Amino acid sequence: MKRLVLALLTALAVTLTSPALAADKLTVLLDWFVNPDHAPLVIAKEAGYFEEQGLDVTLVPPADPSAPPRLVAAGKGDIAISYQPNLYQQVAEGLPLVRFGTLVETPLNTVVALADGPVTKITDLKGKKVGFSVAGFEDAILGAMLGEVGLSLDDVELVNVNFALSPALLAGRVDAVVGAFRNFEMTQLELEGSKGRAFYLEEHGVPVYDELIFLAHRDHLDDARLRRFLAAVEKATIYLTNHPEEAQQMFLKAHPDLDNELNRRAFMDTLPRFAKRPAALDSARYKRFADFMKKSGLIEEARPVDDYAVELE
Repeated sequence: MKRLVLALLTALAVTLTSPALAADKLTVLLDWFVNPDHAPLVIAKEAGYFEEQGLDVTLVPPADPSAPPRLVAAGKGDIAISYQPNLYQQVAEGLPLVRFGTLVETPLNTVVALADGPVTKITDLKGKKVGFSVAGFEDAILGAMLGEVGLSLDDVELVNVNFALSPALLAGRVDAVVGAFRNFEMTQLELEGSKGRAFYLEEHGVPVYDELIFLAHRDHLDDARLRRFLAAVEKATIYLTNHPEEAQQMFLKAHPDLDNELNRRAFMDTLPRFAKRPAALDSARYKRFADFMKKSGLIEEARPVDDYAVELE
């Protein structure tokens, strides 16, 4: 018995005097400044879910929103948050990137007009001014939506309003905008005293896609940290689903600069859109969207899905 007690005391002394095992560092390059779209990541960090997986995760907002995928491709970051439509073009450019997880599993993009304005249906866009922020994909989705009702981009006047979508709409510079996020701009318009009318692209001829995805370097897919990362994100997403109010308070405590009406409402509006199974891959969905990208002239070739998207085992 004395020897057993001595052994236990020795083991306890070793435990108390030994340094704790260091968590594996992981850098996540965000697509934009921290906002409610990133809630699962913030909750995973604040609730200790990353720590449970032995991860020390740093979330890095970008100086240039287009840079994160390129930085990961160059080995200067572990994970990048990007957009499924952009992934096809990034891979076509030769970047060694692969989607290994999903953050937001539905489109957020919409065409928005003022509810009391002249545009009540897609056909009403004929002869109207439509504001946009980024040429390319936004043109393509607008063209597809117009094409479904027998119109084309030649039937509208495109106006580059940079990222001032809501202000341009409210000021009457344009009759509608494409690229407005349904979880932000609709509320922003309401807070400014107007009501918006959203046309959801997936209901008007554009295939459903994942808005936000996790990218890694193709050569790093065997990194066990990626699987542990997704496990923590999944746990955080389920917590968000089950305890939205508590999660919102945790999110705002971590980022008090976001504690305003717009972000509080955006937080709740985004909850249903987070991927409950972030590791899962719908290959058929990715193939359909590759075909859409090719048909729209945004890529030359619809490559096999496993060239750019995987489900980690």
